[in-house]
Amino acid sequence: MTSLVRNISFDCAPPHEPYDLAVFWSGVTGHPVDPEYRPGDGEVALTTPDGQPGLLFLRVPEAKTLKNRVHLDLQPDGPREEEVKRLTALGATVLDDRRNPDGTGWVVFADPAGNEFCLERSAAERAATGG
Repeated sequence: MTSLVRNISFDCAPPHEPYDLAVFWSGVTGHPVDPEYRPGDGEVALTTPDGQPGLLFLRVPEAKTLKNRVHLDLQPDGPREEEVKRLTALGATVLDDRRNPDGTGWVVFADPAGNEFCLERSAAERAATGG
């Protein structure tokens, strides 16, 4: 027997709302907010393609106090530098810039609720530098 990853869940503590965080991540991933959910709901999901885990945003009472123990690593479909600008325009905050002069490395972000995620190089950028 095995188990599949059905959802990756994000906690949302006041003043952050699940619907607002879902809208942010919809902008990041391009996956729409499931039309079943509305602002004010205690949980909100994105609609993802079959075979991909869902992203689920849940209202919780306690604020985030420590570093995430699990986070997403994102790979853009275009140049990383453009994606850094796009993500910050959506409301992400750069927590740590680990980009190296040779193009390797990554950028650590926080979403509007403080959940960390990383942005790596695109597939084309990896191929151009040999991995």
